[in-house]
Amino acid sequence: MKPVFIAGPCVIESAELLDQVAQELVRINKTQGTDIIFKASFDKANRTSLSSFRGPGMERGLQMLADVKSKYGLRILTDIHESHQAEAAGEVCDVLQIPAFLCRQTDLLVAAARTGKIVNIKKAQFLSGKDMRYPVEKARQSGTSDVWLTERGNSFGYNNLVVDFRNIPDMREIVPMVIMDCTHSVQRPGGANGKTGGDRRFVPSMALAAKAFGATGYFFEVHPTPDLGLSDAANMLELNKLERLIERLKIED
Repeated sequence: MKPVFIAGPCVIESAELLDQVAQELVRINKTQGTDIIFKASFDKANRTSLSSFRGPGMERGLQMLADVKSKYGLRILTDIHESHQAEAAGEVCDVLQIPAFLCRQTDLLVAAARTGKIVNIKKAQFLSGKDMRYPVEKARQSGTSDVWLTERGNSFGYNNLVVDFRNIPDMREIVPMVIMDCTHSVQRPGGANGKTGGDRRFVPSMALAAKAFGATGYFFEVHPTPDLGLSDAANMLELNKLERLIERLKIED
């Protein structure tokens, strides 16, 4: 099975940023023979602070993602936070993502599944890999057979995450597509004076460790100048480092 790659900025900041990232993903697809799925959020509804940048909102944001899809031919992934967003997002996106904190929200899972699109469920920071059978069952019983699961670490103490890579083979017993979120897993939630901190230097190690445990996909938030990003700045991978990491992950053992 060829690995799935998902990449893009954390949040839609501007059309110019989307174009810059999309152009690089298209170039990598051509040189590496990949089919990277473009990811960006139209609304970051779970920011630490009320004053944090959230994005352009659903209507404008989905139009901007539709423009990326039309111009560059990339498949699109975005996350939804409320069940009423599913139908509109499903008209544009190929994959609907359920945020980790919301993976037990039945109405959200049902609404996403009913669109007929791929549903990518992030494992909550408070659940084990084995626990994810129940969100998957909700989605499957609501009309979709194509469910992915994503590992993104667990909370053990304040302002930090720890990845138990055993969750990957545990989740592969539930679904065939298990993705490693290599950037959110290096977060320090709420640990940077009113915003989330983190350490992007560990992103490649997270990806390579996940490969050793049998991950079938990899999720990277990327940005040409991550430190200037308006969300998850400390965790996003530099866009110019993405291709080299993909090359390493593609190599068969």
